[in-house]
Amino acid sequence: MEDKLVIRGLEFKSRLWVGTGKYKNFEETQKAIEASGADVVTVAVRRVNIFDRKSENLLDFIDPKKYKILPNTAGCYTMEDALRYARLAREAGISDLIKLEVIGDEKTLFPDACATLKATEILAKEGFIVLPYVNDDPVMALRLVDAGASAVMPLAAPIGSGLGIRQDA
Repeated sequence: MEDKLVIRGLEFKSRLWVGTGKYKNFEETQKAIEASGADVVTVAVRRVNIFDRKSENLLDFIDPKKYKILPNTAGCYTMEDALRYARLAREAGISDLIKLEVIGDEKTLFPDACATLKATEILAKEGFIVLPYVNDDPVMALRLVDAGASAVMPLAAPIGSGLGIRQDA
């Protein structure tokens, strides 16, 4: 029996989802994605040119028939910015699935849980499949689900630290 991940009817073969933000160029990004075995690729809407199809674009290097593109609101420090970029991703035809990130602290890049909760409620009402990114707080995770989150993506360690899960149960 296969152990597929299913979120709101969407099936994923791999539980490994890869990002696109730390590679030196689009070709290296493409090779890393292909080597990973992942079938979901996160793309920061703020960092890709989703409307000007004349210039080289990260999305030209990710085959949408092979990978589910998961737009995210990385780099958004306000709820309003996160909402705007989620809506832009949908308008550009990328996806209704959104990794919602609202950063609360510039130094640690920890999420703003309150703004994330409010944005989750708004986007869920607009029909998005919301995957909010928050601290590993089970109470907040339950509140996010109650607000309409389809799944919660908890922070395991400070972004970019490579430290892994820091909380002991």
